Amino acid sequence: MAGEAGTTSRFAAIRDAALELFAHNGFQATTMADIGAAVGIRGPSLYKHVASKQDLLAGIMLDTMTELREAHQVAVRGSTDPAVRLRRAAEAHVRYHARHRPEAFVGNREIRSLDEPHRTAVLASRADYEHRFRTLVEDGVRAGRFDVPSVRLTSYAILDLGMGVAAWYREDGELSEDEIAWHYGDLALRMVDAAG
Repeated sequence: MAGEAGTTSRFAAIRDAALELFAHNGFQATTMADIGAAVGIRGPSLYKHVASKQDLLAGIMLDTMTELREAHQVAVRGSTDPAVRLRRAAEAHVRYHARHRPEAFVGNREIRSLDEPHRTAVLASRADYEHRFRTLVEDGVRAGRFDVPSVRLTSYAILDLGMGVAAWYREDGELSEDEIAWHYGDLALRMVDAAG
């Protein structure tokens, strides 16, 4: 048991170091030796914990998408009102990107660095997440509550709003996370021309 906990915490430290290095230096410029040095493990010993730099990158991206989907699911639970569900989903999306800026940065910038089958897996996960937003917009249109020229483009635009937060948000900034989430939820509803 103690050995498993140590292995788990060591892997978490390696993952966190890789995330920081990927965000700061880029995937291509980061070596396994850099990651090992960041956690105090020499190169060969690092491979006892992780198979490759590519697996670390894919794991970070897939974990991010899992967390986003889980936050989305929690956000829309408990209401059938399309506007409430879309607002909550948009707010959860913004909050995640405000709290996980390195993951968002790496996830958006390093898709090009993924090899197969990782690239296909990450793109499928991203498509699933976008589809959840598209479904929320479609539900609102079907209920006569939303009016949009393109459901797909509207879902992309709402997602882009949230992802942009990761680029500029700071905890000590002018607006709090709560204020930003509320404003972005309001913007999402304006984008769909939500009818009361």
